[in-house]
Amino acid sequence: MGFRTSIAIASAKLLSFACKIAGKQGVTMAGKLAMKIDPGILKKLSAQVRGEILVTCGTNGKTTTNNLICSAYEAEGRRVVCNHTGSNMLMGVAAAFVLASKVSGKLDADNAVIEVDEASAKRVFPHMKPDYMVLTNLFRDQLDRYGEIDITMNLLKEAMDMAPDMTIIVNADDSLSSYLALESGHKVVTYGISEQVFHRENDHEIREGQFCKKCGHRLVYDFYHFSQLGVYHCPHCGFRRPDVDFDACHISLKGGLSFDVAQRAAGEGQVSLRHIEASYRGFYNIYNILACYAAVKTCGLKTDHFDEMLKKYRPEFGRNELFRIGASTVLLNLAKNPAGFNQNISSVMEDESPKDLIIVINDNAQDGTDISWLWDVDFDRFADESIRSITVSGLRCQDMRLRLKYVGIHADLEADVRTAIEKRLRDGCGNLYVLVNYTALYSTHKMLGEMEGRKEGAR
Repeated sequence: MGFRTSIAIASAKLLSFACKIAGKQGVTMAGKLAMKIDPGILKKLSAQVRGEILVTCGTNGKTTTNNLICSAYEAEGRRVVCNHTGSNMLMGVAAAFVLASKVSGKLDADNAVIEVDEASAKRVFPHMKPDYMVLTNLFRDQLDRYGEIDITMNLLKEAMDMAPDMTIIVNADDSLSSYLALESGHKVVTYGISEQVFHRENDHEIREGQFCKKCGHRLVYDFYHFSQLGVYHCPHCGFRRPDVDFDACHISLKGGLSFDVAQRAAGEGQVSLRHIEASYRGFYNIYNILACYAAVKTCGLKTDHFDEMLKKYRPEFGRNELFRIGASTVLLNLAKNPAGFNQNISSVMEDESPKDLIIVINDNAQDGTDISWLWDVDFDRFADESIRSITVSGLRCQDMRLRLKYVGIHADLEADVRTAIEKRLRDGCGNLYVLVNYTALYSTHKMLGEMEGRKEGAR
């Protein structure tokens, strides 16, 4: 591969090791250093992948979906390159390949399963041509960075045009994602949920895709699952939810997730059923699992160990991640935009037992400095007697407390996250939920890991 490539890989590995010693993540820095030394390193390494390269894009759920797909591949004995931690911009993608390779420049990988930030895809694709893209959904996210959803859709369309042979596996229930995939000219495979699961009245949830992207008229929905996800059609131009290739049905949310996947054989009209169970909470995780199953089946991967993989899978890095600290259980989850936060609220409220809640809101550049999205979240649903306390923390804790005040909910204020957690571990009810936005995730995860480790060590 050349001396330059070897130096780039060795330097990146050394920097990554030093960052870990210092308690830093350092993935993006390692990728940035490698590409500075050898700008063509990602193209060289990705070309060595023996099988298909799959990327996961979308606003919410892509880290969990991508890691599930990687786990499914590994469960079938494949060697996989994956950016597990969610470092999904160009430098993070480069780091995934660099850190998985040998200093000689040799990469031993059957497949690559890579999460890619939707706004960064057009920077990644010139270095790497994916065979498949999973498109989970498109919601409003970080207005100061992405602007309106149309900008994100245009960026994704440019990236799709760079990989003309790529198959797009899309969430049919999202009118925005479906329109983008169907209009791209690529081969499209769909997944979705055709049965109505919730019968909600007085639902004030903000919905992004209310108007047809094809003609501009208002879409008509048979029902919603959440946000703009549901069964829809346009009475003016005929645009509608496409036929679903992988359809979740017979859904149960009691004691975990249970559903069947109806897979329609292409051109044959035959339907096969696969029953799936998982111990996770949260309706949105049905979409994550369904996207994973649709992806691996579309890629031709065997699913002999899929059920076993779901049982063993543990959410990584703050995606419904459970910590046990002394006598308390702590669940950490990322909540970074209105659609994601509302689904987090639904997941919290599925637990009817007494609980404490900490909400951490930052406004660093990676979070998006515009936090006006907090006013589009249905925080009034936290006015429930099962919630014993709410503590707001982080750089914008005052804004979060004000938001709760406007729906008549009292919140304690503790700007320092560690102090907030320690207080609730000391005087709480033993069932703690910690909801954080992006830049608070790594530091909070590290804190909870240290606290859990200390208790384990003491015991």
